[in-house]
Amino acid sequence: MSEEQNPGPSSSTTTTDDGGGLTGAVVIVALVSAISGLLYGYDTGIISGALLQISDEFGIGSGWEQVIAASILAGAVIGALVCSRLSERRGRRATLLIVATIFVIGSLAASLAPNPVTLSLARVVLGFAVGGATQTAPVYVAELAPARYRGRLVLFFQIAIGVGILIATIVGATEKVDWRVAIGTAVVPSALMLGLMLRLPDSPRWLVKDGQDERAREALERVRPAGADVSAELDEIDELVEAERESDTRGWRGLREAWVRPALVVGCGLAIFTQLSGIEMIVYYSPTILTDNGFSDSAALRVSVALGATYLVTQLIGLAIIDRVGRRRLTLITLPGAALALIVLGTFFVTGNDGEAHVPYIVATLIAFMAFTAGGIQLMGWLTGSEIYPLATREAGAAAQSASLWGTNLLITLTLLSIIDTIGTGQTFWLYAAFNIAGFVFLYRRMPELTGRSLEKIEKRLSEGRFSPADFARSR
Repeated sequence: MSEEQNPGPSSSTTTTDDGGGLTGAVVIVALVSAISGLLYGYDTGIISGALLQISDEFGIGSGWEQVIAASILAGAVIGALVCSRLSERRGRRATLLIVATIFVIGSLAASLAPNPVTLSLARVVLGFAVGGATQTAPVYVAELAPARYRGRLVLFFQIAIGVGILIATIVGATEKVDWRVAIGTAVVPSALMLGLMLRLPDSPRWLVKDGQDERAREALERVRPAGADVSAELDEIDELVEAERESDTRGWRGLREAWVRPALVVGCGLAIFTQLSGIEMIVYYSPTILTDNGFSDSAALRVSVALGATYLVTQLIGLAIIDRVGRRRLTLITLPGAALALIVLGTFFVTGNDGEAHVPYIVATLIAFMAFTAGGIQLMGWLTGSEIYPLATREAGAAAQSASLWGTNLLITLTLLSIIDTIGTGQTFWLYAAFNIAGFVFLYRRMPELTGRSLEKIEKRLSEGRFSPADFARSR
């Protein structure tokens, strides 16, 4: 078995055939995943600028602002858990068709909401689609893509999130787009995603698990070059599925096994700290925080665009270097930078140096924080869920990790403005700096270096009880 890292969520053995080149069908599969990632970034990011208009139209305060921003996250927790089971029972394709339909319905309902209650409920519906997409789309791509392209195609989802956030900040910064139009615009890519899904087959791996071997062959032939022999690839899928069926440690029950627990602790702990880093505080509330502290609406929204652009650019840089630098090393290098940026940012506000003369320094510090966070720990939240868990518990582990991420995000979004009202803006930045320091300590002690390790090697270390950073360092 090669030690080269296999990036796909479901590819846990070395392929005997790389599946040939890219076909039109595989490109469409990757496009569907990218659209779902873009919708995730756009639907969560658009509320940042929209809140300024929504607050004026509905005459609401920070309490309702928090509920409206957080409602999509409550739906995401539910969507991640429900769609994990739905994907197993009904298949990846059926699940993504449901997700795309809910994206359309949720976007329309939110754009037509007559009051904050209806808007919040509509965003819960949207959140279900967001959570379901994050749980299902990368797996669907990984199970249909040729082995040689799998990692790059799966990462389209991650990149598309940043594109969605950037588009959302640009739309918000125009100040000429009504918030209803801005939110409702998401119907267009949602409908496109639904239309594309209708043309695609289900995952061959899921079809084999469901006993539909002939349909699995037909599905694989549709996404491979014409005339390609898919027998070897189907044999490998059969072996994987049989190994999963025979495993004593399976599904949600398997996550309770003592030897699996270290992976669950690292995975869920990492997911929690990706949110406690403060990234969502900045993505959702930076215009609100800045306008509350004397910035004009226009200036605050322009800062949001700069932050969205920084998010996307540093994610691309991080993705380009992550396999050379290493997952653990990149996270531990960037977390102190994020913590320092928040300490400096908090000091500006605590000491009263937050006036017009200090605006350039505040903005520069915000951008520095975004660069360290987006290019570091934010890359790990979704990536580790596809590689840290044993094969038979991988989908359950990824679902638990997603729920931890969304649950923490929900808690932060529901409480942030109240915390700022209680202890002050600067002190809140310091609090999140402390979370970054705690995240550094946790990951330094718990997170092994997974880069360059095959999924089988990671699982073998888990089963042997050798999953500490030191164990992995000694074995290189």
